[in-house]
Amino acid sequence: MCGRYAITTAPEAMRQLFKYKEMPDFPPRYNVAPSQPIPVMRLWDGERQFALMRWGLIPGFVKDPKTISLLFNARGETVNERPAFKNAMKRRRCLIPANGFYEWKRDGTSNRPYFIQRKDGGPLAFAGLWETWIGPNGEELDTAAIVTTDASPLIRSIHHRMPVILPPEAWDMWLDSARVDEKMATALIASAQDDALEVYEVSPAVNRAIHDGPELTARYKAPPASEAPAPEKPARKPKKDDRQPSLF
Repeated sequence: MCGRYAITTAPEAMRQLFKYKEMPDFPPRYNVAPSQPIPVMRLWDGERQFALMRWGLIPGFVKDPKTISLLFNARGETVNERPAFKNAMKRRRCLIPANGFYEWKRDGTSNRPYFIQRKDGGPLAFAGLWETWIGPNGEELDTAAIVTTDASPLIRSIHHRMPVILPPEAWDMWLDSARVDEKMATALIASAQDDALEVYEVSPAVNRAIHDGPELTARYKAPPASEAPAPEKPARKPKKDDRQPSLF
């Protein structure tokens, strides 16, 4: 799965890389969490377009979003069968830019976070799906999910799933749902090549979405058990969205 990621590429550099006309301005984010707005690249009238969408896809057939779980990941093996994703797989595929993502490794009674990025620190493009949900009063909400697949050998020791990372030469094929049907696009759903990636442990501070800064992606060495600080007292339950600051 992919439940947190970072996006730190400067806006103009991202614009040049993904070749869209819009000129959005946004700050670096080191701890993007589900339900937050995220940048997405889609094909619109034959051209790449930058858009903001909520991370957590809402299928068009849903009457009340409160009645379904937050669909922030879509399993690549079943995207063509699941009612929640199959229409988007046919007609609304997108790219979700990132600079790395987090996964958690079970260690006894705790989970230790790790960061996965390109060895050169460059940007990635996750395979994504998007939908526009229309509410009972005509309100519209663009939403998206990250497509996942089996983890590569490098990541498998930490977690059994990972986002689908598309190489630049596959971007047009994934985006062009008019010329590339869902069966052809499914061939792009695969684990990334390990020789381009690196994995290392990061601070458990990333466990709370309210934390957001470059220190979250820094290499971390857990202290010996005898030196580890006492666990924090449970925080007061925050109000809705207190733990999920806006991306922009």
